Amino acid sequence: QVQLVESGGGLVQPGGSLRLSCAASGSIFKLNAMGWYRQAPGKQRDLVASITRGGSSNYADSVKGRFTISRDNAKNTVYLQMNSLKPEDTATYYCKVDQAMSAYWGQGTQVTVSS
Repeated sequence: QVQLVESGGGLVQPGGSLRLSCAASGSIFKLNAMGWYRQAPGKQRDLVASITRGGSSNYADSVKGRFTISRDNAKNTVYLQMNSLKPEDTATYYCKVDQAMSAYWGQGTQVTVSS
């Protein structure tokens, strides 16, 4: 099993920044894709950004140019730098990692963008 611990969420004003982190531990031998999803109340969980083991990244159109995903393979950690935050970015953010044929999810961290 792989355990994920997310951190970095919180309350921020519009235009502000936050950095999310997700550290993986447990039975790790080779983590493949790592990513961030978000879910607002009453809505489905959507992909925000993902990154392959080799560093290729993919973003939702709504966050392109504002969010940056990165990873540290030595630390088994994925990051999400969020700049120019908007109220519509308010959601619970979940980390997801893939290893072999399995997918693992974090417990979620709340991001609230409000003045």
